[in-house]
Amino acid sequence: MTDSDLSLVPDRPTMLAAMQAAGRAPSVHNTQPWRWVLDGAGLRLYRDDRRLLDVADPAGRQLVISCGAMLHHARTAFAAAGWHTDTVRIPDPGRPEWLATIEFRRWSTPPAQIVARAEAIMRRRTERLPMREPERWEELEHRLRALARYPDVVFDVLDDSARPRLAVASEQSAAVQRYDMQYQSELHWWTAHSKPSEGIPREALAAGRDAANTPIRRTFPTVRHPPERADHPDRAELVVLSTHGDSTAQWLAVGEALSAVLLECTVSGAASCALTHLTELPAARRLIAELIDHQIIPQVVIRIGADDSASSPRTPRRAVEEFLTLDETPDRIR
Repeated sequence: MTDSDLSLVPDRPTMLAAMQAAGRAPSVHNTQPWRWVLDGAGLRLYRDDRRLLDVADPAGRQLVISCGAMLHHARTAFAAAGWHTDTVRIPDPGRPEWLATIEFRRWSTPPAQIVARAEAIMRRRTERLPMREPERWEELEHRLRALARYPDVVFDVLDDSARPRLAVASEQSAAVQRYDMQYQSELHWWTAHSKPSEGIPREALAAGRDAANTPIRRTFPTVRHPPERADHPDRAELVVLSTHGDSTAQWLAVGEALSAVLLECTVSGAASCALTHLTELPAARRLIAELIDHQIIPQVVIRIGADDSASSPRTPRRAVEEFLTLDETPDRIR
């Protein structure tokens, strides 16, 4: 490999297409709290604190997890377009807003599995309805464990005996936050009303009975429309991603692992829903840690089930120009 190879970056159409696809990454309340800058040969990822949930996420944990998911989505999209990405995470600890830098190398034949996950980006959605048991779960679980092997990320599956206790923890978390007016104001700002490119629209929320049949969930405003779409209790498998610490680097790794898990679920025909609200409060975190019997810190709970509702709406996304700044110096954009 020559020095000139290392300085290559994708051409403008490829860059825009890959980043537009990567913008489909999941984020807390669909806040999309990321900002990217092409600086010479490197594409830099920054956290966008203008989109921080000051009440629900004052430390920025869920924000960074969201950015980690976007980082993995971006690397997957570029790989499918023929570009290998060399990634440096937390390049400068003195600049906490700067989360990662990726540089590019040609990759003529990316693995078929990565291409399949890139193609799944546009199909993936968050399923807030009750789910049935996922098909061929043992095979899927094996693949998910392998894909979630990021530094210090621990993958656990909760057994059925944990479900009632986790449901209680979910309800207790909701009860604590129900009368927190600042929390509720923030929640309503991002949900249940029409924003053209962000937040969770009304049609993507669960109706009353659907919500009641999904006890392990974030409590959003209940809506009457669309009509209730499920008449069975939730039987999704429950996966927990945890770490041994609570640093920015560990949150970023959790986000990357989360993205890998969600995309593989989509490839396999399974539905999924990531939940970070269960780890917003210390008491719920401690309960989940007790359930998995590890001296670790739970970061994300993921519901995984059968995909019975392909027509469920997807949430909107910002245009790529809103979060990506390109350095259009001619000798850099090829």
